[in-house]
Amino acid sequence: MFKLSKRLQGLPPYLFLEIDKAKRKARLEGRDIIDFGIGDPDQPTPKHIIEALHKASCDPANHHYALDQGMPCLRKAISDWYKRRFNVGLDPETEILPLIGSKEGIAHFPLAFLNEGDYSLVPDPCYPPYKAGTILAGARPYLMPLREENAFLPDLKKIPLSILKKAKLIYINYPNNPTAAVAEEGFYKDIVKFAIKNKIIVISDLAYSEIAYDGYKPVSFLEVEGARDVAIEFHSLSKTYNMAGWRLGWASGNKDLILALAKVKSNLDSGIFSAIQLAGVAALEGKQEDTENMCRIYQERRDILMQGLKSLGWQIKPLKAAFYLWIRTPKGMDSIKFANFLLEKADIIVTPGVGFGKYGEGYIRMTLTVPGERIIEALKRLKKLKW
Repeated sequence: MFKLSKRLQGLPPYLFLEIDKAKRKARLEGRDIIDFGIGDPDQPTPKHIIEALHKASCDPANHHYALDQGMPCLRKAISDWYKRRFNVGLDPETEILPLIGSKEGIAHFPLAFLNEGDYSLVPDPCYPPYKAGTILAGARPYLMPLREENAFLPDLKKIPLSILKKAKLIYINYPNNPTAAVAEEGFYKDIVKFAIKNKIIVISDLAYSEIAYDGYKPVSFLEVEGARDVAIEFHSLSKTYNMAGWRLGWASGNKDLILALAKVKSNLDSGIFSAIQLAGVAALEGKQEDTENMCRIYQERRDILMQGLKSLGWQIKPLKAAFYLWIRTPKGMDSIKFANFLLEKADIIVTPGVGFGKYGEGYIRMTLTVPGERIIEALKRLKKLKW
């Protein structure tokens, strides 16, 4: 009866909704599912953050519409955090914009700059909102393959000149979802030069910067000279403080890009619940032991899962950051077929790589958001399988 818009029709099915359907169906059948599918932290939000929310939510002053640009105390807390963590000084008045989760900002940003006929340069495989935000803005994503032989970094030299002339945005995401690859300063310097030469805006997704192992510290794109002239960087409290359901993140960087995103948001939402913003202040300004402990837990799980899979003959790459393993499928099995095989034969859910884009074919993604004892049980089940 009702016909969807061409833009909505152009969107692929959202990957995690499909996984959730399969998971719910299996559980309704009474099966003991071990879920390595969605990267949703399984540890609770730290107590002092919850207490800050409770206190703030009891104050009637916080029950009104929030300021679109976010509370000044939150913007200052974000600025101070960036200075401590990356030695990057950001003006809390003009270079920071709190968001209803970083996903919301990433998906809305293309509306500020893309027109019909424009392109965004999108890594493939990638976090799905990069493509979705582009399509919903009426533009077209140009896919930059992330290949294992290139350390899952895009090859900028292979982008055709005809595309570069129409490209307005480029997305980068390191530590990377889904591959868990990392990028260093040299790559970021190349991105700055590329962006300046081609007059392209850089969108840096830094959601996993605080999930790292063995002493490794991911860098921010904004640390690189010249980055502030061309870039907007997105961050989230979801992974850093186990606050995925709270929906609180931010954008930071070039003031003109921040202003443009703020203009989009002022027409689409009415800000973030003030009590949640104050809880975010507590997270950013409080002691960081909970985040450090969380990383230790993930590292223990990483070691159990990687060593176990290696003992079964699986090819596993070292993992320095993020909480994903990006694993090649067995010869002769595509990613969906292998994911379905693991669900049907072992009651294990993984994410098929093709769900992140066509260049994700041949891989599956497994998350570390599963308790150690369940990882050990999964390894026992995998040991019994034959394919």
